[in-house]
This record gives sequence, C-alpha cells and structure tokens, in this order.
Amino acid sequence: MKKLKLTPLIRRAAQVLETPFLVIDNSYVKENYIRLKNSINNVEIFYAVKANSHPSILETLRDVGSSFDVASKGEIVKLMNLGIPTERMSFGNTIKKEKDIKFAWENGVEYFAVDAEMEVEKIARNAPGAKVYGRLAMSSNDSDWPLSGKFGTDVDHLIHILKYAKRKGLVPYGVSFHVGSQSYNKYKWKEAILSASEVFEKLHKENIDLKLLNIGGGIPVQHIKPVPTVEEIGEVVNEAVHEYLGWVEGLRIIAEPGRSMVGNAGIIASKVLLRSRKGTQTWVFLDVGVFHGLMETIENFRYEVIVEGKESTETMTMTLAGPTCDSVDTIYDEIELPVNIDYNDIVYFINTGAYTSEYATYFNGIEPIKVYTIEELEHILQGEFLPISENSLY
Repeated sequence: MKKLKLTPLIRRAAQVLETPFLVIDNSYVKENYIRLKNSINNVEIFYAVKANSHPSILETLRDVGSSFDVASKGEIVKLMNLGIPTERMSFGNTIKKEKDIKFAWENGVEYFAVDAEMEVEKIARNAPGAKVYGRLAMSSNDSDWPLSGKFGTDVDHLIHILKYAKRKGLVPYGVSFHVGSQSYNKYKWKEAILSASEVFEKLHKENIDLKLLNIGGGIPVQHIKPVPTVEEIGEVVNEAVHEYLGWVEGLRIIAEPGRSMVGNAGIIASKVLLRSRKGTQTWVFLDVGVFHGLMETIENFRYEVIVEGKESTETMTMTLAGPTCDSVDTIYDEIELPVNIDYNDIVYFINTGAYTSEYATYFNGIEPIKVYTIEELEHILQGEFLPISENSLY
C-alpha cells in the first residue's frame, strides 16, 4: 500500500494556507477499494464511515460501488444526502439507540449487528423481521487497538443470542468479527474464521442456516512497523473460507475496511508554534494536537513525521505537543526531531487519512482541522508558482 506523496502542491499549500490542514487524494481511496476487491474472493465492501466521512471520500466509494458500515442515524442521513441507497448500508454498531434502529429500519436498512440479548430485544421492537449478525470477540493482541473488550462475545453465547433472535422474530443471518484495528498478524483472520465456522456448524445442526460472514476491518496501513499487504491477508482469508466454510451454500463475504481505505490517502500539514526547554527536556508545540486531529497518538500510535527542509538534519529526542491548555494534548513524549527545528517550521504527518479529522473537536475554542482534497488545493493555488522542484517528491 503506497503512501500519498508529499508533492510540491502540498508543500506550497503548507507555505501559503493556514495550518493545520489535512489533504486527501481520493485516487488512493479508489485504488485501495480495487485492491481489496481483487484480493478476497467475491467480497462485498462495506466502508466503515467512521474512519473518515468527508463527502469526497463517500462519493468516491459510492461511485465505485461500495456499500457502507454505519454506526448512527447521523451517518445514515449523511449517506442518504449523497444519494446512497440504504440497501447499501449495514448498521454495524452493537450499541444502538432505539430511535436510530427505528429510523434505519423504516428507511430501508436491513442488517443489524448484535452481541447481547438486550440489543436483540431493541431490534425486535423497532425493526421486526430484520436480519441480524452476531459479533464474535477475538483475541487481538497483534493489533494497535484490540476491540474485543468492548465488542463481541464468545462462540457459545453468540449461538444463544442468534437463537434468541429467531425466537424474537428476527432473521439470524450471519457472524461478524474484528481482529483489531491495525492488525499485524495475517493469520488472525484464519483464527477468527475458524471460530466463526463453529457458530455456523452448530446452528446448522439446529436448522438455522447462516448466510453471511463479516470479516470486519483491521487491514493495516504502513506507518513505522512492517505490515502484511492486503493481498497477503486476502490469500489467508480465501484459504480459510474454503477450508472452514466451503460447505455453506450461497455464503456472502463482506468486509468493513476503514483505515485501509483512507489511511494512506491523507497528509496533515502543521506548523511549529513554540520551542521551549523544561529542565533537560526540549518541547516543541504545534498548531495541531490530540484534540484537533491526532487523537490516536494518545495510545502512542506512531505516524511518520517530516519537518520541511530538515529531513536529513541531525536529530535529538524531544517532546511533541499540541496547542491546547490541557496536558493530555501531548502527541509524543519522546520523538526524534531535527536539532534545529524552529518556530514556524512546517511539520507533516504522513498517512493520516483515517481517524484524524473525524476525531477533531472545538476544544479550547480552536477550530477543528481543515480538510482539502487535492483538487481543491489545485483550484486554490491556481496560477501560483510552485518553487519546489518536481524531483523533490517524497
């Protein structure tokens, strides 16, 4: 998965436009969609809207035929306003308001995720006859964000939930799982599909035939650590589906990628507001931080960081922080930065298309990070002379 190039256009925009901003290149989004479609046999892609709901991304995916994984009424409405039919949506959040369930059902959403009896009851009251898929909890210690504490349950409990759903008038339709966001172990998908097959097999013996396997997301984006490619993950998935679920007639395979669709399609540009010394530690403060686009760094998620014009300069260990009056707004306690980093230097965060602008807030009265597409930057800077050579692409 290639990363968005730090082009002369982006560099010039960082010089003349107010920072911080996120720039998105939707050609990368389209390419990521095609690669995933080509890697997993017969997969239906339901993009996880929460990763980045910028209209240009949703429109790009709409136009290539993607479906969408939604988490709320707000996301459903946003998609509907872009002309995306509800038949191409799945309500994948296992923690839903009843009014959102009712709205989704009345507007044509058919599929709902469950991992608890109470959620089944809420859906039965507000979406009678809906198709439900149960979420399995999976070991995800090989990922940056394990998701099976808050979401999912074990095989036996999930079987009970799906049987309960049938008694409540719903259609037990399938099994979903998530191996963890930014998963580094391609074999986690095989392990998860094996567990899912237990649910299929045991329910089949009780005359309940499931039709859907939802393999979730978790496909990683290249940052600092090496990651498996989407093709390598696809090969594991295809083999596991054939081995463990090849007997299921008419099996549907869906994926819910978020980060892997948009992560490498974005770059954040920011500027240094302050450099200061506190005891023996050097601090650098940017105009972007945890509350305005870099929320995931709280968990020490490591982006590639580039300081304009100082890529080859000697470095030293510093602390990097955002601009707000809150100590939580510390991006990295320790990071190698150029020894001569200074006020107003431009600092880029690479592969930041996912879970950045979507997390941004108005905390401290500071506006959330702006978002531009490549086309918008070209229009804004039309006629500008770009002084940086085309040969300086990163």
